[in-house]
Amino acid sequence: MWKREQKQSVGNQCLVSNRTLNTWKEAMPMDDEAGSELTSADAEQNSEPMSEEMLRNAYHLSRLRSSSVEIREKGSERLKEELAKAQRELKLKDEECEKLSKVREQLEQELEELTASLFEEAHKMVREANTKQATAEKKLKEAQGKIDVLLAEVTALKTLVITSTPSSPNRELHPQLQIPSKAVFKKGHGRNKSMSNAIVTATTQNSQLQPINKDGREINLILYDEFLAWKEEPTLDKVCPFLERIYQEDIGPCLSFAKHELTEAVQAAVESNTLSIEPAVVQALPVVKASAIECGGPKKCALSGLSRTCKHRIKLGDSGSYFYISPSCRSRITAVCNFLTYIRYIQQGLVRQDVEQMYWEVMKLRKEMSVAKLGYYTEEL
Repeated sequence: MWKREQKQSVGNQCLVSNRTLNTWKEAMPMDDEAGSELTSADAEQNSEPMSEEMLRNAYHLSRLRSSSVEIREKGSERLKEELAKAQRELKLKDEECEKLSKVREQLEQELEELTASLFEEAHKMVREANTKQATAEKKLKEAQGKIDVLLAEVTALKTLVITSTPSSPNRELHPQLQIPSKAVFKKGHGRNKSMSNAIVTATTQNSQLQPINKDGREINLILYDEFLAWKEEPTLDKVCPFLERIYQEDIGPCLSFAKHELTEAVQAAVESNTLSIEPAVVQALPVVKASAIECGGPKKCALSGLSRTCKHRIKLGDSGSYFYISPSCRSRITAVCNFLTYIRYIQQGLVRQDVEQMYWEVMKLRKEMSVAKLGYYTEEL
């Protein structure tokens, strides 16, 4: 009887444990095949009467399962604690990141301000440097202009030296040296001075009333267009049409002499503005040196080779040799030098005239070269 009651109490406990187990299985389903086998075994045990050993096993199994539930609960609590700790640490790190981001933003702002100030200072320095450079360039241009003016004055003085010297002054440049024309009267009685003065006055008035012949002129459009094109960009290059024509028609023939080697040297010296002309000093030497014969002499022109009275001599650059030249050769050289000097003045911007006046001055100088190349020259008294 007692055994029966004991078996019934054990069975009741098994039923309670089975129900608890089933409830726990519903809450915590098994994932492996052993759990499914145990479930099927429990179902069979529910359907069949259980033995004592099986009940013990079920009891132990229920205790194991309850202990595993406790372990899981403790594990979940521990995980929750670790999660809360991790969340707290993450929150602290977020706060630290926010602080660092604020510091970074502040540093970036300071860096931008510093960069802006540096750029502003750099632009200011560049502006000051540009202003100083512009001022220096302006002063340099002014200095160069003054130098060009001085060089032009020196060139003009050289030209005056070429065309006029104290020993043989050019009377065209010095009108005060010209000999006044004397009134020529026929032989006769001059008893009344007032009558003679009246005759002279009447003659002077008649000469003043006579019509004066004036040379007419008309612009050659081809030459004028070539001069205008050259005037836009003045140059001494022979390739431009304006100077090429003048070299072919005037300068080349004007500087073409019988002595070809000396002719080339004279042309180069004239173009480089290194030729000088001076009056020949007559020296009474008993014997003429060989070098003097090669360079001509007071009675022989070194350029033409003809026997002429040479009142001037030329010097090419820094060479120590002098060459005696005839008046015709001197006139041809000076005509070309006058033309090239005027062209240089235009190129340097020293001529303050309008274009048409410049053109006619060029034509006048070309006319002088044309007359000189034909052999005409002004005889000095």
